[in-house]
Amino acid sequence: TLLDTARNIEAMQADIIVLRHSSAGAAETLARGVKSSVINAGDGWHEHPTQALLDLYTIRGRGMGFGGLRVAIVGDVSHSRVARSNIYALTKLGAEVRLVGPPTMMPCGVEKLGVKVYSDMDEGLRGVNVIMMLRLQLERQGRALFPTIREYARLYGLTAERVKLADTGAIVMHPGPINRGVEIAPDVADSLSS
Repeated sequence: TLLDTARNIEAMQADIIVLRHSSAGAAETLARGVKSSVINAGDGWHEHPTQALLDLYTIRGRGMGFGGLRVAIVGDVSHSRVARSNIYALTKLGAEVRLVGPPTMMPCGVEKLGVKVYSDMDEGLRGVNVIMMLRLQLERQGRALFPTIREYARLYGLTAERVKLADTGAIVMHPGPINRGVEIAPDVADSLSS
Protein backbone atom coordinates (compact mmCIF):
# COMPACT_ATOMS: atom_id res chain seq x y z
CA THR A 1 0.00 0.00 0.00
CA LEU A 2 0.95 3.65 -0.20
CA LEU A 3 1.34 3.84 3.57
CA ASP A 4 3.58 0.75 3.66
CA THR A 5 5.79 2.24 0.95
CA ALA A 6 6.05 5.53 2.86
CA ARG A 7 6.94 3.73 6.07
CA ASN A 8 9.76 1.92 4.22
CA ILE A 9 11.03 5.30 3.04
CA GLU A 10 10.79 6.64 6.59
CA ALA A 11 12.86 3.68 7.81
CA MET A 12 15.67 5.07 5.63
CA GLN A 13 15.65 8.22 7.81
CA ALA A 14 13.86 10.43 5.28
CA ASP A 15 12.77 13.75 6.72
CA ILE A 16 10.56 14.61 3.77
CA ILE A 17 8.48 12.53 1.36
CA VAL A 18 7.53 14.19 -1.93
CA LEU A 19 4.42 12.51 -3.33
CA ARG A 20 2.79 12.73 -6.75
CA HIS A 21 -0.23 10.47 -6.90
CA SER A 22 -3.18 9.81 -9.20
CA SER A 23 -5.70 9.89 -6.33
CA ALA A 24 -7.04 13.16 -4.96
CA GLY A 25 -6.20 13.55 -1.28
CA ALA A 26 -3.40 10.96 -1.26
CA ALA A 27 -0.81 13.38 0.16
CA GLU A 28 -3.13 14.47 2.96
CA THR A 29 -3.95 10.86 3.83
CA LEU A 30 -0.28 9.92 3.82
CA ALA A 31 0.67 12.91 6.00
CA ARG A 32 -1.67 11.60 8.71
CA GLY A 33 0.01 8.18 8.66
CA VAL A 34 3.72 9.03 8.78
CA LYS A 35 6.06 11.13 10.92
CA SER A 36 7.99 12.57 7.95
CA SER A 37 6.81 15.80 6.36
CA VAL A 38 4.85 15.20 3.16
CA ILE A 39 5.02 17.54 0.18
CA ASN A 40 2.16 17.30 -2.31
CA ALA A 41 3.61 17.29 -5.84
CA GLY A 42 0.18 16.79 -7.40
CA ASP A 43 -2.72 14.57 -6.43
CA GLY A 44 -5.23 13.51 -9.05
CA TRP A 45 -7.44 16.36 -10.24
CA HIS A 46 -7.24 17.95 -6.80
CA GLU A 47 -4.22 20.22 -6.43
CA HIS A 48 -0.61 20.81 -7.45
CA PRO A 49 0.84 23.14 -4.79
CA THR A 50 4.48 22.65 -5.81
CA GLN A 51 3.69 23.92 -9.33
CA ALA A 52 1.88 26.91 -7.83
CA LEU A 53 4.93 27.69 -5.69
CA LEU A 54 7.15 27.54 -8.80
CA ASP A 55 4.73 29.85 -10.60
CA LEU A 56 4.79 32.34 -7.71
CA TYR A 57 8.59 32.19 -7.70
CA THR A 58 8.67 32.85 -11.45
CA ILE A 59 6.34 35.85 -11.13
CA ARG A 60 8.36 37.27 -8.24
CA GLY A 61 11.58 36.61 -10.20
CA ARG A 62 10.26 38.86 -12.97
CA GLY A 63 10.06 41.68 -10.41
CA MET A 64 6.31 41.60 -9.89
CA GLY A 65 4.53 41.84 -6.56
CA PHE A 66 1.22 40.10 -5.93
CA GLY A 67 -1.00 42.84 -4.50
CA GLY A 68 -3.03 44.20 -7.42
CA LEU A 69 -1.40 41.83 -9.92
CA ARG A 70 -3.81 40.81 -12.69
CA VAL A 71 -3.47 37.17 -13.75
CA ALA A 72 -5.44 35.40 -16.49
CA ILE A 73 -5.54 31.60 -16.22
CA VAL A 74 -6.68 30.37 -19.62
CA GLY A 75 -7.98 27.01 -20.79
CA ASP A 76 -9.23 23.76 -19.31
CA VAL A 77 -9.70 25.01 -15.75
CA SER A 78 -12.10 22.20 -14.73
CA HIS A 79 -9.46 19.52 -15.22
CA SER A 80 -6.44 21.49 -14.00
CA ARG A 81 -4.98 20.93 -10.56
CA VAL A 82 -2.42 23.63 -11.45
CA ALA A 83 -5.22 26.18 -11.93
CA ARG A 84 -6.83 25.30 -8.60
CA SER A 85 -3.59 25.67 -6.63
CA ASN A 86 -2.74 28.95 -8.37
CA ILE A 87 -6.22 30.33 -7.67
CA TYR A 88 -5.82 29.61 -3.95
CA ALA A 89 -2.31 31.07 -3.76
CA LEU A 90 -2.76 34.14 -5.96
CA THR A 91 -6.05 35.29 -4.44
CA LYS A 92 -4.65 34.84 -0.93
CA LEU A 93 -1.71 37.08 -1.89
CA GLY A 94 -3.98 39.83 -3.23
CA ALA A 95 -3.89 39.21 -6.98
CA GLU A 96 -6.91 39.61 -9.24
CA VAL A 97 -7.43 36.23 -10.91
CA ARG A 98 -9.36 35.91 -14.15
CA LEU A 99 -10.35 32.51 -15.50
CA VAL A 100 -10.74 32.46 -19.27
CA GLY A 101 -12.15 29.60 -21.29
CA PRO A 102 -15.23 27.87 -22.62
CA PRO A 103 -18.09 27.57 -20.09
CA THR A 104 -17.88 23.78 -20.51
CA MET A 105 -14.34 23.89 -19.05
CA MET A 106 -15.13 26.02 -16.00
CA PRO A 107 -15.96 24.42 -12.64
CA CYS A 108 -19.47 25.18 -11.38
CA GLY A 109 -19.49 27.92 -8.76
CA VAL A 110 -15.81 28.80 -9.21
CA GLU A 111 -16.64 32.49 -8.70
CA LYS A 112 -16.97 31.67 -4.98
CA LEU A 113 -13.16 31.42 -4.90
CA GLY A 114 -12.89 35.16 -5.62
CA VAL A 115 -12.14 34.95 -9.34
CA LYS A 116 -13.71 36.58 -12.39
CA VAL A 117 -14.80 34.28 -15.22
CA TYR A 118 -14.59 35.23 -18.90
CA SER A 119 -15.69 33.19 -21.92
CA ASP A 120 -14.32 35.86 -24.29
CA MET A 121 -10.53 35.45 -24.52
CA ASP A 122 -9.80 38.99 -25.69
CA GLU A 123 -11.85 40.55 -22.90
CA GLY A 124 -10.23 38.31 -20.28
CA LEU A 125 -6.68 39.18 -21.38
CA ARG A 126 -7.16 42.94 -21.52
CA GLY A 127 -4.67 44.64 -19.18
CA VAL A 128 -3.36 41.53 -17.38
CA ASN A 129 0.22 41.28 -16.11
CA VAL A 130 0.47 37.48 -16.33
CA ILE A 131 -1.06 35.09 -18.86
CA MET A 132 -1.01 31.52 -17.57
CA MET A 133 -2.01 29.06 -20.29
CA LEU A 134 -3.26 25.57 -19.47
CA ARG A 135 -3.01 22.42 -21.53
CA LEU A 136 -6.19 21.05 -23.05
CA GLN A 137 -6.46 17.80 -21.07
CA LEU A 138 -8.37 15.51 -23.40
CA GLU A 139 -7.36 12.42 -21.40
CA ARG A 140 -9.25 13.72 -18.34
CA GLN A 141 -12.39 14.70 -20.20
CA GLY A 142 -15.12 12.09 -20.14
CA ARG A 143 -16.79 13.62 -23.20
CA ALA A 144 -15.99 16.23 -25.83
CA LEU A 145 -16.25 19.67 -24.22
CA PHE A 146 -15.52 21.57 -27.42
CA PRO A 147 -16.52 20.96 -31.06
CA THR A 148 -12.98 20.63 -32.49
CA ILE A 149 -9.37 21.30 -31.52
CA ARG A 150 -9.16 23.80 -34.40
CA GLU A 151 -12.16 25.73 -33.04
CA TYR A 152 -10.66 25.72 -29.54
CA ALA A 153 -7.35 27.07 -30.89
CA ARG A 154 -9.16 29.80 -32.83
CA LEU A 155 -11.15 31.01 -29.82
CA TYR A 156 -8.75 30.31 -26.94
CA GLY A 157 -5.28 29.90 -28.43
CA LEU A 158 -2.72 32.50 -27.38
CA THR A 159 -1.32 34.36 -30.38
CA ALA A 160 1.08 37.29 -30.61
CA GLU A 161 -1.90 39.55 -31.38
CA ARG A 162 -3.66 38.46 -28.20
CA VAL A 163 -0.55 39.00 -26.09
CA LYS A 164 -0.73 42.67 -27.17
CA LEU A 165 -4.05 42.95 -25.28
CA ALA A 166 -2.22 42.36 -22.01
CA ASP A 167 -0.31 45.01 -20.07
CA THR A 168 3.05 46.10 -21.49
CA GLY A 169 5.69 43.76 -20.08
CA ALA A 170 3.21 40.96 -19.35
CA ILE A 171 4.68 37.49 -19.03
CA VAL A 172 3.35 34.27 -20.54
CA MET A 173 3.48 31.08 -18.48
CA HIS A 174 2.55 27.45 -19.16
CA PRO A 175 3.11 24.50 -16.79
CA GLY A 176 3.77 22.17 -19.71
CA PRO A 177 3.65 20.10 -21.69
CA ILE A 178 2.65 22.57 -24.40
CA ASN A 179 0.37 21.66 -27.29
CA ARG A 180 1.93 24.05 -29.81
CA GLY A 181 -0.63 25.54 -32.12
CA VAL A 182 -3.51 24.59 -29.83
CA GLU A 183 -3.40 26.57 -26.58
CA ILE A 184 -0.33 28.60 -27.52
CA ALA A 185 1.23 29.62 -30.83
CA PRO A 186 4.85 28.47 -31.32
CA ASP A 187 6.17 32.03 -31.73
CA VAL A 188 4.57 33.02 -28.41
CA ALA A 189 5.89 29.92 -26.62
CA ASP A 190 9.42 30.72 -27.82
CA SER A 191 9.27 34.48 -27.19
CA LEU A 192 11.22 36.39 -24.54
CA SER A 193 8.02 37.09 -22.59
CA SER A 194 7.39 33.37 -22.15
